[in-house]
Amino acid sequence: MLTDATHDPNLRSWVDSANAPGCPTPIQNLPYARFRRAGSDEAWRIGVAIGEQILDLALAARQAPWGADVDRMLAPLAQGDLAGFMALGRAAWKAMRAALSEALAEGSVQGPFLELCLLPQAEAEFTLPAAVGDYTDFYAGIHHARAAGSLFRPDQPLLPNYQWLPIGYHGRASTVVVEGGTIVRPSGQMRRDGAGPPHFGPTRRLDYELELGLWIGASNLLGQPVTIDAAEERLFGITLLNDWSARDIQAWEYQPLGPFLAKSFATSVSPWVVTFEALAPYRRPFARPAGDPAPLPYLDGAFNRAHGALDIRLEAWLQTARMRAARIGPVRLSQSNALDAYWTAAQLVTHHTSNGCRLAIGDLFGTGTLSGPEAGQGGCLLELTRGGRVPIALPAGEQRAFLEDGDTVMLRAWCEGPGAARIGLGAVGGTIVAAG
Repeated sequence: MLTDATHDPNLRSWVDSANAPGCPTPIQNLPYARFRRAGSDEAWRIGVAIGEQILDLALAARQAPWGADVDRMLAPLAQGDLAGFMALGRAAWKAMRAALSEALAEGSVQGPFLELCLLPQAEAEFTLPAAVGDYTDFYAGIHHARAAGSLFRPDQPLLPNYQWLPIGYHGRASTVVVEGGTIVRPSGQMRRDGAGPPHFGPTRRLDYELELGLWIGASNLLGQPVTIDAAEERLFGITLLNDWSARDIQAWEYQPLGPFLAKSFATSVSPWVVTFEALAPYRRPFARPAGDPAPLPYLDGAFNRAHGALDIRLEAWLQTARMRAARIGPVRLSQSNALDAYWTAAQLVTHHTSNGCRLAIGDLFGTGTLSGPEAGQGGCLLELTRGGRVPIALPAGEQRAFLEDGDTVMLRAWCEGPGAARIGLGAVGGTIVAAG
């Protein structure tokens, strides 16, 4: 059984806002973030979202009775060290979730103590949940791969290796940032109209990519691959991720070694990490389309076939500077679902380590752009505008082929279905500003 008492959709919290219909952070979710009171110089600590509040685990460790086993698990969280908590392993992750669920449930013994340990989310500021050791971005969305490939290789949109191995590249951990704030338009080399000598300047084809981020919660030894059956033990949680991309810089530089400066200027993630335990009701069977090759044996396993896919709904929204000035709200650009991914999270871990590569606690994977097969399901502007040839019409007479200065992109994700509570993954926003 993947689910337990913490997933009961009828479970209610003494935090009233967590019980509101459609709340993205009910007691069944309990995502982690690293936060402090906005505008303060307080120490960063780990908190858990419950309704519109954050349970401050530094205060909770001091104020409420827990018991020796829970005190041990709370210790790194109270110190703001999510990686230290991850290092305790999946048994501790599950036990901590159970303890928090019991403490936040209606009628709990800890409730009267924990009421003093809450901070409204609106009064908090956030930083990265954990220090990112290494960042790898994959290409797990086959519909994005086909759509992007058809723009550059109409005769062969999907390269021969795509259906056999999860393609990825090593990104830049130092430019992973928490959601919100500004994204400076990058500059680089590019060619006008694909001909003539290159020139250097600000990108004219700035794009977003709608992705999920996977936080690695357990390491492996150098030279020791992780089997597909053991890969789940390395996956701590999921975050929403925007892998900003400069398409014109990318087109000129990516051959023969792949993405470089077109990707390394910024990657935005949500401050909230939703654990794989919270997503248990939304695990789905994983199967390849009829006629596609089966994964090689090292990428295939019974659990992965039964539960490898994730039913996560995804959306991208845009608001321009002119729309903000006219008080026009954001417009939805697309919606898709992670079920359409061609590779599972466990397969990404297994393939990454198949050559003996060592993963470390706090490493981050991007899934790659998660698009659907239908119109309006593209996870980036490159797809939605067919490479900029068909701009999107916006309110107030504007159009967009690619992002312009002043544009704000907002990505959102959640799980929802019968017999289970809604699980929100938060949001990732960013506003484009002119090149420096």
